[in-house]
Amino acid sequence: MAPRIFLSSPDVTQAEEDALVRAFRSNWIAPLGPEVDAFEAELAEYTGRKHAVALSSGTAALHLGLLTLGVGPGDLVLTSSLTFAATANAIVYTGAEPVFVDCDESGNMNPDLLEEAFATLEGEGRTVKAVVPVDMVGKVADHARIEEIATRHGAVVFSDAAESMGATRDGRSAASFGVAAALSFNGNKIMTTSGGGALLTDDEAIAKHVRYLATQARQPVVHYEHTDVGYNYRLSNILAALGRSQLARLDSMIERRHAIRAHYRRLFDGVPGVTLFGEPSETQGGTRDNCWLTSILVDPEEAGFARDDLWAALNDENIESRPLWKPMHAQPVFEGKRSFTDGTADELFRTGLTLPSGSVLTDDDLARVSSAVTNFLAGDRAS
Repeated sequence: MAPRIFLSSPDVTQAEEDALVRAFRSNWIAPLGPEVDAFEAELAEYTGRKHAVALSSGTAALHLGLLTLGVGPGDLVLTSSLTFAATANAIVYTGAEPVFVDCDESGNMNPDLLEEAFATLEGEGRTVKAVVPVDMVGKVADHARIEEIATRHGAVVFSDAAESMGATRDGRSAASFGVAAALSFNGNKIMTTSGGGALLTDDEAIAKHVRYLATQARQPVVHYEHTDVGYNYRLSNILAALGRSQLARLDSMIERRHAIRAHYRRLFDGVPGVTLFGEPSETQGGTRDNCWLTSILVDPEEAGFARDDLWAALNDENIESRPLWKPMHAQPVFEGKRSFTDGTADELFRTGLTLPSGSVLTDDDLARVSSAVTNFLAGDRAS
């Protein structure tokens, strides 16, 4: 059988290997060091933020950001229901309670439902501490409306930009929204440090406190002194070197993912009942997705086949595909949690299928995917 084609494998080159060797030979093997300092400066510059704190994961960035914003036991945090579990988990880590808000057709938080959530909860005498919107698969949320609503109700906005590094909205970087933003550099993301993440902010006090908590909350004395519970959440110097090399190549990797999105757009053009999720993926006015993942939506009544039928056909050809995120309000672990939904996320989960999208995909890989899809569609029409 032909080698497996994955959704989003790391895109690494000789440049990344050279960066790792450079860091290794510097003997800065332990966490922190000059590569971390440089990576933070380069991240801040790229995203248009004043401060960056490199961390061990995007989840760590969410956790420490929420703690630094004063989120704790008994607090309510409104967040996107259509997301990966890490967003909600980080809220739970603080002792706060996640309240889930459905998405609109873009996959991002629906501002109208956010407004409804605030009104309902305030009517019950509850106060919302923070809002954590998620940029879904590389499309930046409507932060202008979200921030206006949150500010009017006295809540802060902390952006989960884990999936949207390199994307823009209205001329602004994805990581520039909210009082702070969390990024992920996991192995499947648009750029990677193997594991890793970062918190971006313009507030020096937030950055300093996150950095303090991430280094075991050590006091600045010669012996080990602690007045707060801290965490071992800093990024290693070696992985930061990898991140610097990836950041230097990020724009070209995004261009490749845009080309892959265009390939799928042509492949499914005119196929009844199949649409590309999240389109348009780029518009005028400084708004552009990073096309981290490309997904399709299958209307089984119009298409004549279900999403799972195509998934099975691709799997038979050793090609990975995956449903869109199962909403948090439907996850067993969050059963009984408050949610404000209208069925949109449930429908996207039922009909959405994510296709191989990584910038490392070759033209031959895409030809294999196209052949598998074309053969499936031809066979389905003949049946």
